[in-house]
Amino acid sequence: MPSQRLALTALALACLLPATAEAAKPYRSVQQILAASADGDWRTPDPANLLYMDLPAGRVIIELAPQFAPRHVANIQTLAAEHFWDSTSIYRVQDNFVVQFGDPEADDAQRAKPLGSAERALPAEFERSSKGLAITALPDHDGWAPRTGFVDGFAVGEDPKAGKAWLAHCYGTLGAGRNNAEDSSIGAELYVVTGQSPRQLDRNITVVGRVLQGMELLSALPRGPAPMGFYADPSQRTPITSIRRASEVPVAERTAIQVLRTDSRTFADTVEARRNRVDDFYKRPAGHIDLCNIPVPVR
Repeated sequence: MPSQRLALTALALACLLPATAEAAKPYRSVQQILAASADGDWRTPDPANLLYMDLPAGRVIIELAPQFAPRHVANIQTLAAEHFWDSTSIYRVQDNFVVQFGDPEADDAQRAKPLGSAERALPAEFERSSKGLAITALPDHDGWAPRTGFVDGFAVGEDPKAGKAWLAHCYGTLGAGRNNAEDSSIGAELYVVTGQSPRQLDRNITVVGRVLQGMELLSALPRGPAPMGFYADPSQRTPITSIRRASEVPVAERTAIQVLRTDSRTFADTVEARRNRVDDFYKRPAGHIDLCNIPVPVR
């Protein structure tokens, strides 16, 4: 029975994601594919799982992933509801790696910002059971996981034999900073990947979400000094006006946003259009795409 289920899964994926450039002809660009999409191909994220990170330069919108890190996400929602991050800052910007934000005095018990009713200790949530996950798998080999794909727009790796799945460290990924102990994160100190995908961090840090909109506000920040990018001068930090759950913001002040369903035919077509570019510019279609080179469209 397991082999029969795997065969059926492979057949379903083959129907969703064509394996050759021929299957994608006549060629359409990603923009043309999205322009022809149906409204049902898009989903509106749950406002309870959206964070609005308001900076002086604009708004960063983050979608949380409670299906992968439920305890951390619940703690982050508590911290946001109690305005923990209001008037904190982005205090680390490491070139080709991450921006990190939260309370820069968190390690000083005398100066640390109170955590309110948030939990002080959480288990590591590096991975979860893949049972029950509807993964839209990619057809290409990945060096970091036996199988990769997407769940509700989140890039995931999976080990089918072990029955485990995890969120991948792609551009825009939101993770919970920790110390050496694997259970030392609670979601108060967060980082966003702004450089080449550091997939070596997969299954080593709890990933809690991803940025949907506003990455340009983070990736363009002045870099901090080597080696780690922590600003030596506090005046260089980027102030955070507030981080709020969208569900707690008046409807009139919310940002309308939709995400392409990664289980849709439209998404499969955009993936194939990127895997095998057959327009006049490309002379040699790659026939391959990396998990982190697939941006999930947002409108």
